[in-house]
Amino acid sequence: MSELTKEEIEILIYDKYPFGPISVYESPFGEEEYPPTKYIVPKPKYDPGTRHEYYYEYYRPFVSVFFMMKAIKTLEATGSLDEMKDRKYNKYYLSIEAEKEGLGGAYDEWFEYEPLKATMSASGIIGTFMGPRSPGSAYVMLHHYMGDIDGAFRAWGFQRGGTGGVSMAIARSAEHFGVEIMTESSVQHVIVKNGRATGVALDNGDEYNSNIVISGLDPKLTFLKMIDKSDLPSDFVSAIKNFRIRGSSGKVNLALDALPNFTCLPGDGHHLRGAISISPSYDHLEKAFDDAKYGNFSEAPFMDIILPSVLDPDMAPPGKHVMSCFVQYAPYDLNEGWNDHKRDSFGDAVINTISRYAPNIKEIILHRQVLTPADLESTFGLTEGNIFHGELTLQQLFSLRPAVKWADYTTPIKNYFQCGSGTHPGGGITGSPGEMAAKKILGIW
Repeated sequence: MSELTKEEIEILIYDKYPFGPISVYESPFGEEEYPPTKYIVPKPKYDPGTRHEYYYEYYRPFVSVFFMMKAIKTLEATGSLDEMKDRKYNKYYLSIEAEKEGLGGAYDEWFEYEPLKATMSASGIIGTFMGPRSPGSAYVMLHHYMGDIDGAFRAWGFQRGGTGGVSMAIARSAEHFGVEIMTESSVQHVIVKNGRATGVALDNGDEYNSNIVISGLDPKLTFLKMIDKSDLPSDFVSAIKNFRIRGSSGKVNLALDALPNFTCLPGDGHHLRGAISISPSYDHLEKAFDDAKYGNFSEAPFMDIILPSVLDPDMAPPGKHVMSCFVQYAPYDLNEGWNDHKRDSFGDAVINTISRYAPNIKEIILHRQVLTPADLESTFGLTEGNIFHGELTLQQLFSLRPAVKWADYTTPIKNYFQCGSGTHPGGGITGSPGEMAAKKILGIW
């Protein structure tokens, strides 16, 4: 096999709409009632057309970076948000306004139903150390809504058999072209001679010479660990030291004896075939963020949950299931640090929160794995456990990622290149940083 095929890369797409469960205590319909719809659907303050038309009209400004860039260009031309609001670019105004005040304020202008607004806002905080009302959260949402899977715009999914299947498929393709892949071979540092990368030295003392060296590590490791600071310009070293890469999330994986049963929508159904967002209100999200701001993990965290075995039954024995929980907030710099006791307490907080919505969860857990930001760092080499190799904030995006003048995949050291998520366009399983880095390198070589 020379090229990746659909047999090698088979992405199973989630159900189109996220499921945002609420408890009876959070329901605006009374203590014993829930919303009359299966999914959180739009309920706009204004009604120029159908509510679904209004929902998609809201998202229109976010469908591509082009729209936001056009809005910014217009803002520069007019010099005023108010002036921009009155011009023909009104539909792009939302992008700038949301970025200025955070997603929370923007959603308040368009929708009334709190669980809807909070669940929509969740895409703006994933993997970042900010809340839904924090400035900058709008771009994070845009980042998660870019792209498509086989033509399905804004779709999410996972590789059949697990995400590791993507890595293995790429590895097999590389080996077909003669690439030798070495695992369990930690690199100690990049060898630099006369301002040029000439190879790498391993922890075991072995050295390998090469014409070029490419790093897929995050910027902190790429430049502050792999390279002696004396080989880099001082202003560049300062920029990398100031690059924000705070860890804010953890992971809890559960092996289940049966499916979770959500009180507000009991039984099996399409709501278990997509993202399950534990985000019943802005207050829930902001309180979870408040815990992290003061150095604690969230006692009632936000969670983005999927049940991979529902879409891919081969991921669990017959009748059993696996649940993957992305959890915020879990700060890397936890008060008094992370240890086994705090890891267990963090896992307990996650299970207790899920049980508010699916009371049977504690009875069906067979095994659990809890990963803190410290675990993500030590296991996967993610500095501070940051899943994006650096925060997706405006001061370190596009031509600023990871630093001014070095956002084109080159580095101050000749023949040393970067291709990780700390480069443009950022994190996520997209392949984009690697593809664009490869094109840059081929253009030079």
